Amino acid sequence: MNTSRRFFCTGMSLTVIGAITSMTLSQIAQAQGNVKKRVIPVKVQKFSFVPNRIEATPGEIIVLALSALDFPHGFNMPDFNLRMDLMPGKIINVELKPDKPGEYDFLCDNFCGEGHEGMSGKLIVKFQD
Repeated sequence: MNTSRRFFCTGMSLTVIGAITSMTLSQIAQAQGNVKKRVIPVKVQKFSFVPNRIEATPGEIIVLALSALDFPHGFNMPDFNLRMDLMPGKIINVELKPDKPGEYDFLCDNFCGEGHEGMSGKLIVKFQD
Protein backbone atom coordinates (compact mmCIF):
# COMPACT_ATOMS: atom_id res chain seq x y z
CA MET A 1 0.00 0.00 0.00
CA ASN A 2 2.77 2.41 0.85
CA THR A 3 4.60 1.54 -2.41
CA SER A 4 1.55 2.29 -4.57
CA ARG A 5 1.16 5.69 -2.92
CA ARG A 6 4.73 6.56 -3.72
CA PHE A 7 4.32 5.41 -7.29
CA PHE A 8 1.10 7.42 -7.66
CA CYS A 9 2.73 10.55 -6.22
CA THR A 10 5.79 10.11 -8.41
CA GLY A 11 3.62 9.71 -11.50
CA MET A 12 1.63 12.75 -10.50
CA SER A 13 4.80 14.81 -10.09
CA LEU A 14 6.02 13.79 -13.53
CA THR A 15 2.72 14.86 -15.06
CA VAL A 16 2.93 18.29 -13.45
CA ILE A 17 6.56 18.75 -14.50
CA GLY A 18 5.69 17.71 -18.05
CA ALA A 19 2.90 20.27 -18.17
CA ILE A 20 5.13 23.04 -16.88
CA THR A 21 7.96 22.36 -19.31
CA SER A 22 5.57 22.65 -22.25
CA MET A 23 4.48 26.14 -21.11
CA THR A 24 6.26 29.34 -22.04
CA LEU A 25 7.96 31.35 -19.31
CA SER A 26 5.22 33.96 -19.65
CA GLN A 27 2.53 31.32 -19.12
CA ILE A 28 4.35 29.96 -16.07
CA ALA A 29 4.67 33.44 -14.57
CA GLN A 30 1.00 34.11 -15.25
CA ALA A 31 -0.03 30.78 -13.70
CA GLN A 32 2.03 31.59 -10.61
CA GLY A 33 0.62 35.12 -10.42
CA ASN A 34 4.04 36.66 -11.11
CA VAL A 35 3.10 38.44 -14.32
CA LYS A 36 5.03 41.66 -14.81
CA LYS A 37 2.76 44.59 -15.41
CA ARG A 38 4.02 47.96 -16.53
CA VAL A 39 2.26 50.73 -14.63
CA ILE A 40 1.92 54.03 -16.50
CA PRO A 41 0.70 57.03 -14.49
CA VAL A 42 -1.64 59.17 -16.62
CA LYS A 43 -2.53 62.66 -15.37
CA VAL A 44 -5.86 63.92 -16.67
CA GLN A 45 -6.73 67.61 -16.63
CA LYS A 46 -8.38 70.24 -18.78
CA PHE A 47 -7.67 69.58 -21.71
CA SER A 48 -5.06 66.87 -21.84
CA PHE A 49 -3.90 63.39 -20.94
CA VAL A 50 -0.23 63.29 -19.89
CA PRO A 51 1.18 61.27 -21.51
CA ASN A 52 -1.18 61.30 -24.46
CA ARG A 53 0.88 58.76 -26.41
CA ILE A 54 1.52 55.37 -24.85
CA GLU A 55 3.50 52.61 -26.53
CA ALA A 56 3.19 48.89 -25.81
CA THR A 57 4.01 45.58 -27.44
CA PRO A 58 1.45 42.89 -28.30
CA GLY A 59 0.77 40.69 -25.27
CA GLU A 60 2.33 43.12 -22.80
CA ILE A 61 0.19 43.87 -19.77
CA ILE A 62 0.01 47.56 -18.99
CA VAL A 63 -1.85 49.33 -16.21
CA LEU A 64 -2.94 52.90 -16.80
CA ALA A 65 -3.07 54.63 -13.42
CA LEU A 66 -5.51 57.41 -14.31
CA SER A 67 -5.90 60.42 -12.03
CA ALA A 68 -8.06 63.47 -12.67
CA LEU A 69 -6.39 66.57 -11.30
CA ASP A 70 -9.03 69.28 -11.65
CA PHE A 71 -12.46 68.10 -12.75
CA PRO A 72 -14.56 64.93 -13.15
CA HIS A 73 -13.35 63.65 -16.51
CA GLY A 74 -14.31 60.57 -18.48
CA PHE A 75 -12.04 57.95 -19.99
CA ASN A 76 -13.29 56.22 -23.10
CA MET A 77 -11.34 53.70 -25.17
CA PRO A 78 -13.84 52.43 -27.76
CA ASP A 79 -11.64 49.71 -29.31
CA PHE A 80 -11.29 48.05 -25.88
CA ASN A 81 -14.92 48.69 -24.92
CA LEU A 82 -13.76 50.69 -21.88
CA ARG A 83 -15.54 53.63 -20.31
CA MET A 84 -15.17 55.04 -16.80
CA ASP A 85 -15.52 58.20 -14.75
CA LEU A 86 -12.43 59.80 -13.27
CA MET A 87 -12.97 61.79 -10.10
CA PRO A 88 -10.41 64.26 -8.72
CA GLY A 89 -8.29 62.80 -5.95
CA LYS A 90 -8.88 59.16 -6.94
CA ILE A 91 -6.66 56.88 -9.00
CA ILE A 92 -8.40 54.44 -11.31
CA ASN A 93 -6.26 51.54 -12.57
CA VAL A 94 -7.10 50.20 -16.01
CA GLU A 95 -5.36 46.96 -16.98
CA LEU A 96 -4.89 46.32 -20.69
CA LYS A 97 -3.33 43.47 -22.60
CA PRO A 98 -3.45 44.47 -26.28
CA ASP A 99 -3.01 41.38 -28.43
CA LYS A 100 -2.40 42.88 -31.85
CA PRO A 101 -0.48 45.80 -33.32
CA GLY A 102 -2.38 48.98 -34.06
CA GLU A 103 -3.27 52.47 -32.90
CA TYR A 104 -6.08 52.77 -30.39
CA ASP A 105 -7.65 56.10 -29.45
CA PHE A 106 -8.74 57.16 -26.00
CA LEU A 107 -10.60 60.34 -25.11
CA CYS A 108 -12.40 62.30 -22.45
CA ASP A 109 -16.14 61.83 -22.85
CA ASN A 110 -17.26 64.13 -20.03
CA PHE A 111 -17.55 67.68 -21.34
CA CYS A 112 -15.02 69.78 -19.44
CA GLY A 113 -15.13 73.11 -21.28
CA GLU A 114 -13.68 74.72 -24.37
CA GLY A 115 -10.86 72.55 -25.66
CA HIS A 116 -12.61 69.33 -24.62
CA GLU A 117 -12.94 68.18 -28.24
CA GLY A 118 -9.17 67.88 -28.55
CA MET A 119 -8.70 65.96 -25.29
CA SER A 120 -7.52 62.60 -26.55
CA GLY A 121 -4.57 60.26 -26.81
CA LYS A 122 -3.33 57.07 -28.46
CA LEU A 123 -2.19 53.66 -27.36
CA ILE A 124 0.28 52.49 -30.01
CA VAL A 125 0.89 48.75 -30.02
CA LYS A 126 3.80 47.56 -32.12
CA PHE A 127 6.48 44.93 -32.13
CA GLN A 128 9.81 46.11 -30.75
CA ASP A 129 12.33 47.23 -33.36
